[in-house]
Amino acid sequence: MATRHARGGTPFVSAVPFEEARIRAASLYCSDGRYGEQFDDFLHNALSLPRYDRLAVPGGPACLTGRLDVFWEGHSAQQQLDFLAAVHGLERLVLVQHQGCAFYRQWLKVRDEDLEARQVEDLHKDAELMRRRHPELRVEAFFARRLEDQVRFEPVALPAPDGVQGLTSTQST
Repeated sequence: MATRHARGGTPFVSAVPFEEARIRAASLYCSDGRYGEQFDDFLHNALSLPRYDRLAVPGGPACLTGRLDVFWEGHSAQQQLDFLAAVHGLERLVLVQHQGCAFYRQWLKVRDEDLEARQVEDLHKDAELMRRRHPELRVEAFFARRLEDQVRFEPVALPAPDGVQGLTSTQST
């Protein structure tokens, strides 16, 4: 194996083996690097998604709401998710919002006292949009809450897909 550190043009060879099989799942979450390791830990260990397709953008699922203030971000994210659904055969989409998201505060100008309610409302809109575009997708939503130096992931109940009675996004289909 080649040297593992890359300095001065030295190649880096990952010790993590490449696995060809797809698991047909993707996640959309905020690109805030402070949460990156926790997002991976949650998706890998709590949801058993070791090799999910990732779409990390500022505000995460905020971009799929259809609101004018995220039009271009939403257009791009929808194209990327459409591509992944078609080419990778997605069956599952996990949407994650996190507490205190700066994209909501700075870009969308959401007041602190309205922030979490707006994020949950947006998760509902996102799930509706993605189910309309890709009825085969099982959409799940979660809210990441900081607890001092840890992050807790809480399921967010989504309205049942059209034609399905009594099923939330956090239940198996």
